[in-house]
Amino acid sequence: MPNIKIFSGSSHQDLSQKIADRLGLELGKVGTKKFSNRETCVEIGESVRGEDVYIVQSGCGEINDNLMELLIMINACKIASASRVAAVIPCFPYARQDKKDKSRAPISAKLVANMLSVAGADHIITMDLHASQIQGFFDIPVDNLYAEPTVLKWIRENISEWRDCTIVSPDAGGAKRVTSIADQLNVDFALIHKERKKANEVDRMVLVGDVKDRVAVLVDDMADTCGTICHAADKLLSAGATGVYALLTHGIFSGPAISRINNACFEAVVVTNTIPQEDNMKHCSKIQVIDISMILAEAIRRTHNGESVSYLFSHVPL
Repeated sequence: MPNIKIFSGSSHQDLSQKIADRLGLELGKVGTKKFSNRETCVEIGESVRGEDVYIVQSGCGEINDNLMELLIMINACKIASASRVAAVIPCFPYARQDKKDKSRAPISAKLVANMLSVAGADHIITMDLHASQIQGFFDIPVDNLYAEPTVLKWIRENISEWRDCTIVSPDAGGAKRVTSIADQLNVDFALIHKERKKANEVDRMVLVGDVKDRVAVLVDDMADTCGTICHAADKLLSAGATGVYALLTHGIFSGPAISRINNACFEAVVVTNTIPQEDNMKHCSKIQVIDISMILAEAIRRTHNGESVSYLFSHVPL
């Protein structure tokens, strides 16, 4: 493909390499370093004049450093006369701070959107936004891709009794996602109503739906400390489920998450590689990873060639 350059930030080099390999391209040369006062320095190592530039940087690890690095890379390419700069952000940072849920609370996702626009981004490609209305925070095009087609494929290929399973949402907010998957598999769904005392701490849970003598498949967009999904798994087993799987798009797994998963009763915890999982897989044998690099690569190819990306909302590229 002519006039296209793909650069990788330091948050997820492996995913960037897979995307570049899929497109038959070399990753662009970029040097990132920190000065002794911890300021980030970025040097783009090749010409981008008149090029279509895609910068891959996920919102994980040292989130604030990686976000700043992305903003500097966008700006560096923009003032080096790139014709268009697109930010490929598999896991959007600060996506959970998307509304003013109490007085004097910030809407940080909107702030991040403003920062990306001011830095010079012309287009955003992301996956499974925590709240799809975040797309409305931008005045530039945002392609919010879905992991749903790969999740459906994994369920059909890896759960032998999938025709008699129940798809479960661990909270009311994920009901739409769960009903969509249940409809396509033609199975039942259930949801768990949870009440929180404070952030990252669940008070009590109530199961709405029937999982007795069935495999329960928990589906959510992200898991951070994993308190919710581990509580939910216990609730499902006590309600008569024969086995519990968890399918998550973004496996953040911070704090006590890995030890909680190890102690929980999951058959498998399946995540996509929007966030690097190599270290987590070493410490937890239950974690399995679905590769979504082909979806992002195909979105980049279609965007570059001016084609529609809506095909990717319901199909996994071959």
